[in-house]
Amino acid sequence: QVQLKESGGGSVPPGGSLKLSCTVTGDTYGNYCMVWVRQAPGKEREGVAATYPGTSSDTYYDDSVKGRFTISRDAFTNTMYLQMKSLKPEDSAVYFCAADRGYYPCYSGSWRNPQAFGAWGQGTQVTVSS
Repeated sequence: QVQLKESGGGSVPPGGSLKLSCTVTGDTYGNYCMVWVRQAPGKEREGVAATYPGTSSDTYYDDSVKGRFTISRDAFTNTMYLQMKSLKPEDSAVYFCAADRGYYPCYSGSWRNPQAFGAWGQGTQVTVSS
């Protein structure tokens, strides 16, 4: 099973940008559906972006972040990224990276409700406020 560690959170004003990183260790990165998840206070965790790096590097986005967030990876450093632009106060949350083995969690859409995913990082706080 992979181990995951996020970094890059912080506090920015509305309209600002942040880039989150997720370092992957312990297994072959390409065997997992990788997802960025966020959890705001009082709300459930929700997937915002996902990718399956194994073959075609398919990417998936929730409508709330489409056009503003970009998920990517660096195969050489086994790192996944989430570039966030045009941030809004409603983007404020703890952001986690999560992983589940295989392609199915990505193309089936289960990444949108990833509570059952097998591997999680510790989370990083993103605050968007003026």
